[in-house]
Amino acid sequence: MKRILVTGGAGFIGSHLVEYLLAQGHEVLSLDNYFTGSKENLLHLRDHPRLEIIRHDVVNPLMVEVEEIYNLACPASPVHYQYNPVKTIKTNVMGTLNMLGLAKRVKARILQASTSEVYGDPAVHPQTEDYWGHVNCIGIRSCYDEGKRAAETLMMDYHRQNGVAVRIARIFNTYGPRMAINDGRVISNFIVQALCGEDITVYGQGQQTRSFCYISDLVAGLVRLMNTEDFEGPVNLGNPEEYTILELAQKILELTGSPARLVFKPLPQDDPRQRCPDISRARKLLDWQPTVPLTHGLNETIRYFAEKLRQQGRKLAV
Repeated sequence: MKRILVTGGAGFIGSHLVEYLLAQGHEVLSLDNYFTGSKENLLHLRDHPRLEIIRHDVVNPLMVEVEEIYNLACPASPVHYQYNPVKTIKTNVMGTLNMLGLAKRVKARILQASTSEVYGDPAVHPQTEDYWGHVNCIGIRSCYDEGKRAAETLMMDYHRQNGVAVRIARIFNTYGPRMAINDGRVISNFIVQALCGEDITVYGQGQQTRSFCYISDLVAGLVRLMNTEDFEGPVNLGNPEEYTILELAQKILELTGSPARLVFKPLPQDDPRQRCPDISRARKLLDWQPTVPLTHGLNETIRYFAEKLRQQGRKLAV
């Protein structure tokens, strides 16, 4: 049994990770300031004897005794991270500094949740960990992109200078139950719009591509990465199956049986044209690859959102 800290523990990914670690028999500290995280995500675990829930912002130092740190704290969708861009980059830089300082003091291993956004609008496809990216460092998304890049830099510098055991996961699009209804990312947007019979908003002509990894697959990858030995560099964690946004919209319409129609709007600034991971390193290093098919994952996510919308008193069109 280990004592493990999960920052952003009440978030979408964080809450699933907390649940997984508890099921593995560990003692878990969930840390969250509830900007985008939700207490509801951990409600079913609140009386668990090995879970400690702490309200705290990683921008401020923390003194706890732990053996491992999963640093997931940061808004992850454009709607949320652009709401307060200065706070976003402070979370990524100062929050990561604080967690690295803690890891150094207590000799804990630390995993940084980085992102495929570090690749920007990639000129290399699919993206390997050796690709340095094609980014706009002063654009409206840069508070997140550059914040995560700085977090990776800090991780590697703490490793080289102070010997801190670090792991870096570059997470590609992840979906599943406990995504927020107002998350603003493509799968949650499409599902909510389809269930409510609202116009499904597709940006551009919908030919930009993404790859979608179900939450249980991602969590298994994060834990395998944390537990692997003698590797500090970044590892892509995502599903290498690539879909256009238009294909995704049509798939969700089919699965929900929604009468909603597609509406096309101009592309947002700096929206990547292609995004797909090369997971050769994860396969070799972690013996990991996604196993949940898109249709199964979408059905689980649709069921979750339908129940949430009913709880809110929203009328469903399906």
